[in-house]
Amino acid sequence: MTVMEPNSPTVKQDRPGAAMFMLLLSKTKLYWGLFALILFGALTSPLSSKGNNIFLSLGNLTDILRQVSVTGIVAVGMTMVIFIAGIDLSVGSVMALGTVICAMLLTQEGWTAASYFGVPATGIVLFVTIAALIYFVQSNLNRTSERAATTSAPSRMLSRLVAAAIAIGVMVWLAGQVMPKFGVLAVLIVVPCIGAVMGTVNGALIVYGRLQPFIVTLAMMVGALGLARVIAGQDTAVYPVYTGSNATENFEMLRELLWGVLPVPGLFFLGVLLVFFLITRFTTFGSYLMAIGGNEEAARLAGINVGRNKIITYALAGGLSALAGVLYVAQFRQGKPDAGLGLELDAIAAVVIGGTSLMGGRGAIMGTFVGVLIFGFLSNILQLNNIDSNT
Repeated sequence: MTVMEPNSPTVKQDRPGAAMFMLLLSKTKLYWGLFALILFGALTSPLSSKGNNIFLSLGNLTDILRQVSVTGIVAVGMTMVIFIAGIDLSVGSVMALGTVICAMLLTQEGWTAASYFGVPATGIVLFVTIAALIYFVQSNLNRTSERAATTSAPSRMLSRLVAAAIAIGVMVWLAGQVMPKFGVLAVLIVVPCIGAVMGTVNGALIVYGRLQPFIVTLAMMVGALGLARVIAGQDTAVYPVYTGSNATENFEMLRELLWGVLPVPGLFFLGVLLVFFLITRFTTFGSYLMAIGGNEEAARLAGINVGRNKIITYALAGGLSALAGVLYVAQFRQGKPDAGLGLELDAIAAVVIGGTSLMGGRGAIMGTFVGVLIFGFLSNILQLNNIDSNT
């Protein structure tokens, strides 16, 4: 009997091809799953009165993008948190808090609980963010200079002065928005800043309190919900927003179709997706997130400021959740304290389906995009076929 040697020509020709095919299939299985779901939706879709496939129609695909935009934006922030082996159960409540504050700022004149909370929070977030950005740029410019060590203190002072001037200027402008009610740009600035504050509290408690993310964010989930109810008032379940009536007519632009094709909420989602894809793929910060999630102790020994990066990550997740709240108000014309009920589970599911490991250190923003689309297409298929998704 002839035994084929391991290094025979036949083995060399067969194994590499099979291995490459299996590797390619493993890397693209998520996209094949999405394609299979789209194919299934097209085959099972009812037809319009003109005989057109409803599932594949431009209007239906546009509606899917609009519907997944809120969950998608929250899921992008959740992805970054899971990158560092964390979890954020408060994103739904923070989004709900964002809807309440957005609706109140749009519909109520004068200083209210929403404006008293929102304007100072915006000033704090802008000051910290701008000071950090300016100092970061100055440090990079001075890195090759022999005077870098001696100019660090003046650089810090200059960055803080510039940041304080900008933050105060924005706060004065926002205070001027209080009497005639807030406009679109104002709520797009204030509401995400409030979410960033809530996320920063999460990160600080986790880092400095040495507490588990599950416990901290679970407490924040309850706390943000309670804060939303306090700000809205005990007797207020819903704040209706009617553009052109009790709110500025310009707010309608956040639910329009650009060129009759692209919904504005979907544009926000795609924009957030692109920005954070670039951040996680091509910046040092993105590399730090993966390193922290892969082995936190090794990342710390390598000189990475683990605590600071964790706090930034939770702040970004909170800001994105509150931004999603603004888009929720634009689409549903209301703000309410329980608007984000169960949203954290949808976001986590989309992230995991997209291939991000709950253990941290592995995943991709584009995988989350596919995971969100899978949820959106599946829900749409059920609706078109009159199947109750709750059964």
